[in-house]
Amino acid sequence: MAAIFALAPAAVRAEWQAVEEVRPYSISGRTGAELYESIGARGPEVGAGRVIAHTTFKLTWTRKYEAQGTACVITTNRPKLTITYTLPKPSAALPTTVKSSWESFIAGVAAHERVHGDTIKEMVKEIEVMSIGLTVADDPDCKKIRIELTRRLGEISQRQRQRGRDFDKIEMGDGGNIQQLVLKLVNGP
Repeated sequence: MAAIFALAPAAVRAEWQAVEEVRPYSISGRTGAELYESIGARGPEVGAGRVIAHTTFKLTWTRKYEAQGTACVITTNRPKLTITYTLPKPSAALPTTVKSSWESFIAGVAAHERVHGDTIKEMVKEIEVMSIGLTVADDPDCKKIRIELTRRLGEISQRQRQRGRDFDKIEMGDGGNIQQLVLKLVNGP
């Protein structure tokens, strides 16, 4: 993937930065087990249940489509990306022994979510490289290009989602990192 970006024209690699924000949700408890129970009751709802943490994003583009002869070309393609990490946060100070366990737990969970954020940023870079200069012949009204772009975006988006599912399956599976973090928190002080 790095080779693709290195070969991209300088205009494609124009500097942009994702805006990353943390949206905490309040939990309560004085022990690791109580904190985890509160996460189960108050965590973000995803699908049919609640999760410990969640990463979402909002992506918009500034694009310019130009007719060049009978073809249409994307000549400008700038992303605006905001990534939001929803993470638990105790509503009150924790006892010293629990605080240490909590800090290890939340650092591991936040690191997990940042991996999801990184795959989102990589997806946006892939879209950027793929679409700048995209040309569709026999499209002077720039209608066919939008259909082609949407098809390609769908493929890239599906790959990013699958990467996230594959990562979660490993991290949350038996013996996985998230499972280990939960066990240490619940069984700790």
